[in-house]
Amino acid sequence: MIDISVSGLVKEFEVGKKILDGLTFQVDTGERVGLLGPNGCGKTTLLRILTGVVHPDEGEVAIAPNKRVGLISQIPVYPAGYTVEDVLDTAFQSLRDMEEEMAALTKRMSAGESGAALLARYDKLSAAFQAGGGYETDTGKNKVCGGLSIPQDMRERDFDQLSGGEKTRVNLARLILEDTDILLLDEPTNHLDLRATEWLEEYLEKFKGTVLAVSHDRYFLDTVVDRVVEIKEGKAEFYAGNYSFYAVEKERRYEEQLRQYEKEQAKIEQLEKAAAQLRIWAYSGNDKIFKRAQSMEKRIKRMRVTDRPRKDRKMSVRFGEREFRGDEVLTIKNLEKSFGERALFSGVNLEVAGGERIALLGDNGTGKSTLIKILMGEEEPDGGKIRQGPTVRVGYLPQIIHFDHPERSLVDTMLYDLDCTAQTARNRLASFKFRGEDVFKPVSALSGGEQSRLRLCMLMDAKINLLILDEPTNHLDIQSREWIEEAVEEYEGNLLFVSHDRYFIDRFATRIWMLEGGKITDFRGTYSQFQAMKARKQVSPAAPVREEKKEKPKRPGGTKNLEKEVAAAERAVAKAEEEMYDLTQRMEEAAADYLKLQELYEQREALEEEILRLYGRWEELSAQLEEARG
Repeated sequence: MIDISVSGLVKEFEVGKKILDGLTFQVDTGERVGLLGPNGCGKTTLLRILTGVVHPDEGEVAIAPNKRVGLISQIPVYPAGYTVEDVLDTAFQSLRDMEEEMAALTKRMSAGESGAALLARYDKLSAAFQAGGGYETDTGKNKVCGGLSIPQDMRERDFDQLSGGEKTRVNLARLILEDTDILLLDEPTNHLDLRATEWLEEYLEKFKGTVLAVSHDRYFLDTVVDRVVEIKEGKAEFYAGNYSFYAVEKERRYEEQLRQYEKEQAKIEQLEKAAAQLRIWAYSGNDKIFKRAQSMEKRIKRMRVTDRPRKDRKMSVRFGEREFRGDEVLTIKNLEKSFGERALFSGVNLEVAGGERIALLGDNGTGKSTLIKILMGEEEPDGGKIRQGPTVRVGYLPQIIHFDHPERSLVDTMLYDLDCTAQTARNRLASFKFRGEDVFKPVSALSGGEQSRLRLCMLMDAKINLLILDEPTNHLDIQSREWIEEAVEEYEGNLLFVSHDRYFIDRFATRIWMLEGGKITDFRGTYSQFQAMKARKQVSPAAPVREEKKEKPKRPGGTKNLEKEVAAAERAVAKAEEEMYDLTQRMEEAAADYLKLQELYEQREALEEEILRLYGRWEELSAQLEEARG
């Protein structure tokens, strides 16, 4: 069954600039599809079209009949005075209506009214109320609120008084409680902490409906989606796997297209030289040679089929670094901070030595950003001391970017801040993908992600040896996140960062500060090691009974035969993926032919099963090869 069908979608907001240009794809019942592409490529526009908020200029969108669709980014407007609890209760409106009708029927029966129709209606309502979980609404609501960090005091607040992130969390909880059939997720993890994100991933793993997710959280995409649709130049490209598969396969396709393009260009160059020579000879009056030259030129025109593949330029700058002398970077003694009666943390004692890379983690509202602001001198602690080493110079990228003169253009902002020439400012902005007329926009016109990118661009010139980042990848697309990661990778000084991006944490953290319950747990190790330590603590202290490992029989021929089998399995996977790509192209071409589309759909299902089997075989053989070598 097809839950979402998009065919030939076209949408433009500026004349001549089509954000969607013939977009065609489908999502089958129960699929988990990741919708990828850089910021501004039309992902959110597509979700708004699917929910009917925006209308396409051309093309058709079809949602399976009787399927309920929920969009996370679309936060409804509620009446004044509605509390969070009231908003959550709207998820049970149909159950409340049944409950009221059952109460009215009960009242009528108590007054002596009877009849087969009355009893039948009551029995039907009672069965539907029980089947819909009418007697378990509070249990379900408490479970979802616990998972998404919506405490009781927040549930009592007015919905209008919440921040944008809090409203998003409440709306996500409401949609989950509604038991929606098709979930459209637009950056669902942007306002969730690590624990809430992991809870959402577990929920989606058990969710029986269909999911179409826009996300730049690479861990989330790897865990949740099993297929990727990338919007590229207004059209759809398809990848039959999660984000990790997409990243590898995208690079492979680029290299393959580049090889094909270069091969064609070499052949065209060879033919053009031959055609030119034939024309020279044809001037002597030989009509046959002239016709051969014309025939060759027609052949050259037919050969121009492969466009040169394009790849966005990578960021070519790095942080300016200042030499660090001495061992002491930062010393924190007995630090404490409260807001009114609410104590954020107390008794914090920490020391940072040269070269350390520290991730400051914790649930939303525990005080991570406040601690960073205290370190930067933007907040005063209630008690304790902070001492920086004498040669420490700090570079800071805050979570909420502020510019003193947002009315200035990007290039003027660079000129005033960095005291550089106009050409240097434009070169630096270009390396951060601010090009052409964009550099004359006022800073106030930039999105949150673009402002983060501009602040990072300005920070690159500073000579620093302690870099402090507060949610550096929030609101950035995957490509921009990778740019920041490349810059941080080359930076050799100290790093302290707050992040919910598990890719970023895993890549850079060599020490973890976990802020919870007003205390900081100091763990020296990577994020993966920290997670493993937490998992060990949750396991029962009773020592598990160890099973004796049976030694596997050695394969004949050593590793040579295994290497051949692994290579053969890789070739089989590549061939199947090529078949899947060809099949997807044929499905696009047959978008208007229902019978043909259904036939191709069945072929695709069979091929997907075969690809899964081939991948399983390849993983098994690869594991055997590693074991044999190890």
